[in-house]
Amino acid sequence: MKILIIEDTKSLAKTLADIIQESGGTADIVLDGISGLEYARSSIYDAIVLDVMLPGMDGFQILNQIRKEKVNTPVLMLTAKSEVKDRVHGLNIGADYYLTKPFEIAEFSACLNAILRRKDSGVNDVIQFGDLSLSPASHEVTCCGRSIRLNSKEYELLRLLILNKNNIVSKELILSKIWGYDSDATDNNLEAYVSFLRRKLHLLSSKVAICVVRKVGYYLEEKV
Repeated sequence: MKILIIEDTKSLAKTLADIIQESGGTADIVLDGISGLEYARSSIYDAIVLDVMLPGMDGFQILNQIRKEKVNTPVLMLTAKSEVKDRVHGLNIGADYYLTKPFEIAEFSACLNAILRRKDSGVNDVIQFGDLSLSPASHEVTCCGRSIRLNSKEYELLRLLILNKNNIVSKELILSKIWGYDSDATDNNLEAYVSFLRRKLHLLSSKVAICVVRKVGYYLEEKV
């Protein structure tokens, strides 16, 4: 599982990331609301842990915006606000669960697992671009009746490009979203996976190409 933590208290964010990693998952940490919104929009995360009080943009604003943009990633909201009206507001605009600070580690883990189970019980929607279909359930990309299974980073890269199909996705954004916020991965790592993915699309005889804008990033294009 890959979890996004949007929390401006570094010590708490690090503790939550450690809990997730001990459970076999990975976590990206973002410390402000504006960057948090950008990360949350990507739809590559299995869940988002979202604090309410954040610099730049609060958690309610982030949640409201991603739901307007049809980002359905499960959201566990964290807040020091215990008033019923705040909890109701968060749930009404699309939060899946609401956890009031302070909380126990076991309580956090149980709440996170609950929203992850709810996500897994739903339908895994296949996403498409051009002649390609990408399955979240099997990590297979299909073209004209033929399929190839992708490894985790190939899958996340193609998914990110499809979900942002009308935009150039910067190299910096791809590296941080797929390799992690504190990763030492470089452009060379990204270029290697782009090459792997291009090779697999070629094997499928797909008309979809991964295009590069020099020193900027990548985007998908369907060749005629």
